Amino acid sequence: MSLAEYRDKRSGRGPEPRGRRSRGRKAGGPHFVVQHHAASTDHYDFRLEIDGVLVSWAVPKGPSANPRDKRMARRTEDHPMDYETFEGVIPEGEYGAGRVIVWDRGTYADDGEHETAEALERGHLSFTLDGEKLRGGYALTRIRQGKDETWLLVKKSDAEARRRPVGDRPESVLSGQTLDDLSESS
Repeated sequence: MSLAEYRDKRSGRGPEPRGRRSRGRKAGGPHFVVQHHAASTDHYDFRLEIDGVLVSWAVPKGPSANPRDKRMARRTEDHPMDYETFEGVIPEGEYGAGRVIVWDRGTYADDGEHETAEALERGHLSFTLDGEKLRGGYALTRIRQGKDETWLLVKKSDAEARRRPVGDRPESVLSGQTLDDLSESS
């Protein structure tokens, strides 16, 4: 997927970054971000920095820290790197209309036997998150290709595994706001 698809879905009148592909890697390793997004459906957007963009999946129930949970993750269009700090309200009538906060963010390390971009192409990513809320090993595995490309996001059994649900800490790691704190005038 490309950033052209991201731009094609947006009018450019909303508050979202227009964005370009990043040319250089930021310090500390590749980044990840999880945004809580109350759009037509309430979901979490899970994004990994790969080759200068945020490769993205919509996760309806949000990521889990419990290895027993298998979370469906629908692949969406790549997002520009400057989207990793986007919070606000996407106006009615715009693609993705609704409230967005940065629920978690940090860096990740590729744990797979292939480079991250190749692992994405092959359909299996293995990585360790170092976020403010999510930590430890995770895997994304593609289970369906095509228009509705579907993956499973699963927490690995490690010292960071726990049974606490992701919704027990609803606030943004950037602003401290929750989705309910955001008003349509934000």
